Amino acid sequence: MESIKRAILLSGGIDSICLTYSLKPDIAYTIDYGQTVAEREIYVSDFICKQLGIKHKIIKVNCKSLGSGTLANSENISLAPSEEWWPYRNQLLVTLAGMQGIKDGISELYLASVKSDNFHKDGTKRFYELLNNLLSFQEGNIKVLCPTLDYYSHELVNKYNVPLNLLSIAHSCHISSIACGKCSGCIKQLKVRFEINME
Repeated sequence: MESIKRAILLSGGIDSICLTYSLKPDIAYTIDYGQTVAEREIYVSDFICKQLGIKHKIIKVNCKSLGSGTLANSENISLAPSEEWWPYRNQLLVTLAGMQGIKDGISELYLASVKSDNFHKDGTKRFYELLNNLLSFQEGNIKVLCPTLDYYSHELVNKYNVPLNLLSIAHSCHISSIACGKCSGCIKQLKVRFEINME
């Protein structure tokens, strides 16, 4: 029987750090797709992987000209459901990770979308079911898994008992490599830290 080789998409945010800590996958992918804070995401993800002894690969494909909103440092498209919305972003990231994953012989690709992401269509159970069907259908038969969808971020911290020293380096800002404290990513991180302290 073939052994299962697991990979995870690691952005350096709280949710992906929590899942990486719990899963301890064989490999973590961080993707620089042209987002403004790519350099910081790579730095944080590399730190996490070194702490956990996980192989880390960086995938670079500059799609900034196709982006929208705060992540691309540009105006939102009118149909954007939120300020950080980037058209087909999660689909893009899974495709790029899958392309590298084929070369690395992975059988499972994990992502860490949470309950509060479900106002985006690409943060819903149905979306991940469809993506899993698509990648499983193709050569390589990679399964796409998102086991965090039923939880809020602070619940993941508690569920996986993630050490605070790992969470303290998490970067969720969409605008800058130094947290701006104002964007939706920063506000979410502050909210999570408050909720952790409350429990």
